[in-house]
Amino acid sequence: MKRIVIPELLDSDAGTPREIQDSLADLRTINRYFGGLHTMTELLSDVASNRQLKKLSWLDVAGGNGELTNFASESLRSQGIEVQPVLLDRMPSHLNGRYPAVAGDALALPFKENSFDVVGSCLFVHHLEPPDVVRFVNEALRVARHAVLINDLIRHRLHVALAYAGFALYRSRLTRHDAVASVRRAFTVEEIKTMLQQTEAVKVEIKTFLPFRMGAIAWKRPSTI
Repeated sequence: MKRIVIPELLDSDAGTPREIQDSLADLRTINRYFGGLHTMTELLSDVASNRQLKKLSWLDVAGGNGELTNFASESLRSQGIEVQPVLLDRMPSHLNGRYPAVAGDALALPFKENSFDVVGSCLFVHHLEPPDVVRFVNEALRVARHAVLINDLIRHRLHVALAYAGFALYRSRLTRHDAVASVRRAFTVEEIKTMLQQTEAVKVEIKTFLPFRMGAIAWKRPSTI
């Protein structure tokens, strides 16, 4: 299935305040019940286990209103891992003040090197073109001490059908447009793997999760300092 780039309405805040809030609520539901939360929790847990961390500072890029961040933090707390999140989003209207947050550019992160244990994103990378995926991951590796996490959709014909099937559940007209557009512009596992191999990561790991989710870890070489 060929990748087709269709602009997403929520990216430009092309809706009323109510429509935007309803669309963010739809995203919360999708992430909580259709793979986003499970994928992010697994990725964060893998980094904590691999690097033997009980506390994990996490820059959540394109973190929006922080709902996924909150769910993942609660899940990891039950595993004995304390998460210290900071949100970054280019749209100040998406941030809600629950966690420390910065409005900024994901391709030019406003942080010093090694500022966070991990830099992660959910449903963000498919918004980028391949050269910018490589650029983003390299920029995130600069800011991360241990790894960069990618939690995103897998492009597949059946996934497009599922996105259409969800129309009856979506609260917002923005979601009805963006759900299908997101799947059509998402990458395959092999495409993400190829892009990550072009970055400065020393190792790349990719897992798949139901339904049509992938979780990638781009590892940074452990510091000797």
